[in-house]
Amino acid sequence: MMFQKDKNSLSWAWAVDHLSKARNYYLSTTRSNGRPHVMPVWGVWLDRAFYFSTGRRSRKSRNLSINPNCTVCPENASEAVILEGTAREIREKSLLNRFATVYKRKYDWDMSGSKEPIYEVRPQVIFGITENAHANPTRWRFDS
Repeated sequence: MMFQKDKNSLSWAWAVDHLSKARNYYLSTTRSNGRPHVMPVWGVWLDRAFYFSTGRRSRKSRNLSINPNCTVCPENASEAVILEGTAREIREKSLLNRFATVYKRKYDWDMSGSKEPIYEVRPQVIFGITENAHANPTRWRFDS
């Protein structure tokens, strides 16, 4: 896809809508030997970051403990949003409670009191690309 002078960039609201409304997401992490690992996860967009949970002994969690860099993509590739960022396990009670509330509303699944880690992925860059080319591919950059 190439940049076209007669097309506008995608709006930030468009990206947030896709990050918020998707049901399934792909999380890409890296194994200690450098091999990629991609798995579907459920998650929520909250306060300009993506949040998800996984088992502490899962491959995703073990990979993130070695290398916190990851990529998150909502399921719809024809209107793709690609978030490249850094994950960290959250421990702040107020943030965990907010996550559980939003997650329960979205998935009807109670995460309050979960013993498994909840991760926050802060974006460094987000790309938006549409298959029908109604807008130019767009990149948003974020401060670390």
